[in-house]
Amino acid sequence: MRRYETIFIIDPDLSGEERNPIFDRLNDLIPKQGGFLVEQAEWGSRRLAYEIKKKPRGYYVRLDYCGTGAVVDEMERLFRIDDRVLKYMTIVLDKDVDTEKVKEEMAQAESKQDSPDPIEPVQPDKPDADPDALDSPESDAVEGDISSTESEEMAQAESKQDSPDPIEPVQHDEPDADHDALDSPESDAVESDISSTESDEKE
Repeated sequence: MRRYETIFIIDPDLSGEERNPIFDRLNDLIPKQGGFLVEQAEWGSRRLAYEIKKKPRGYYVRLDYCGTGAVVDEMERLFRIDDRVLKYMTIVLDKDVDTEKVKEEMAQAESKQDSPDPIEPVQPDKPDADPDALDSPESDAVEGDISSTESEEMAQAESKQDSPDPIEPVQHDEPDADHDALDSPESDAVESDISSTESDEKE
């Protein structure tokens, strides 16, 4: 028994419901001819290298299966008479395949798909502080130091607000003349000279 790969292109304008009859017919054909389907993969709509039947795009499907030449002949005969199939190509993957090994690989692949992914245990977040440590005598002592420091800072701030700012003494400007100098004998002599001079001018 050989292992084959067939890639065929379907009309991209077909809906999912219109494509399903083609797949169902191929799935019935392979077992009837003594083979079995390994995998069917729908690649979806893709742009063609060149237009086929005036279609710039096509819906690609890949079949991986094991069987004899009779399976390939019957499959390609159906493709030739079905206008919904634009193009097809078949290649040989293995000329002498171990069917039991392939079936084991298929079973393992199915079990992996059915089994859910393992859920990793959630690590609880570490608390910022130990609740028991907050109730210990050391924590009480720390709280007492903090409260006393805060009270001292508040008292200092209130005392600064209550006490007025100190008033700086005002520096008076120096007088142009010394008052004591005006009352001195020298000032009296100057005044008498001025009076005598004024009396002489009048005469």
